Amino acid sequence: MNFDLSEEQELFRSSVERFAAPIDVEARRKLRLSPIGYDRERWTQLAELGLIALAASEEAGGMGGSTVDLALVAEAIGKANSPDPWLENGVIPALLLERGGADGALEKVLGGDQIAGFAWAERAQRYSLTAKTMKAEGTTLSGEKTFVMGALLADLFVVTADLEGETACFLVPGDADGVDVRAYRLADGSIAGELRLTRAAGTQIDVTASALDAIVAEARLYAAAEMVGLGQRLLDDTLAYIKEREQFGVAIGSFQALQHRMVEAYARIEQCRSMLYRAALTDRADTQTLIRAAAGAKAFIGENVDAIAREAVQMHGGMGITDELAIGHAMKRVMVLARLFGDTDTLLAEYGLAENAIAA
Repeated sequence: MNFDLSEEQELFRSSVERFAAPIDVEARRKLRLSPIGYDRERWTQLAELGLIALAASEEAGGMGGSTVDLALVAEAIGKANSPDPWLENGVIPALLLERGGADGALEKVLGGDQIAGFAWAERAQRYSLTAKTMKAEGTTLSGEKTFVMGALLADLFVVTADLEGETACFLVPGDADGVDVRAYRLADGSIAGELRLTRAAGTQIDVTASALDAIVAEARLYAAAEMVGLGQRLLDDTLAYIKEREQFGVAIGSFQALQHRMVEAYARIEQCRSMLYRAALTDRADTQTLIRAAAGAKAFIGENVDAIAREAVQMHGGMGITDELAIGHAMKRVMVLARLFGDTDTLLAEYGLAENAIAA
């Protein structure tokens, strides 16, 4: 099998690398510390590169990117340690809006004119996609959601709600009556929020439970891809550091114990990359296999990249956890992504269930 990238894939990866190159640690901190946690002008530039449009089919006005195409972009964003919420406020809403037939909203999201957030999580529900406390009466919504990523950025929310015992998806404008957002910062410095709706008017879109499962499976895969990029950044920065840091008059990279640990970290990231591409090559149309592959890949990658991050911090010493170094930012982003749509235990349980469903 040929694993070389196509010319178009190389182009997209290079575009992301050029776009993210100016974002050093200080620039990243400034973006994160801004009132809304990001820069809307930068979002427009990201959209102009076609990085959001890649998530939608050509029939829907997008660029028809494959799963591998999107995984490559996510990996490049991770390797650059870029703070762009491409996955949570770009790709996921684009997938939802296309599946739901919301062409008008989709066009604005793909062009960067509108930013959307996905409100799915509820208290005491862990990682369940089933809506319980958010209720819909017709198209009027009342209830609360938590962990809405990019809550202060969003012009539009895609909200899951209980409609006559079934989970349905609705579009709710951020400035609609009855919409209240309480923002807070996540571990990686990004801003999420709790969304409270009080008889807010929404528009239902046609996203079935099975379609939602497939979209979340893709989101897990791209979160895993970003973690692979972050893991590579952690490894590269640590390797450069131990070559320069001296102790007892020699570079600490000459110590055999550290060399062994670096080799183990290198082996981990190569295994993660293999696992990622194996999952990314799964046929999107085979929903059950995709769900299983994405759950397994994210569980494996999240656990291993977290181990690489901890090694990187330990080798840097106490300063490794601070916001002064890129590895501190990378580790905190890994902590968020590793728990997006399911932690390791949840994902492994779903992997086992999906495997049994396929076998049956």
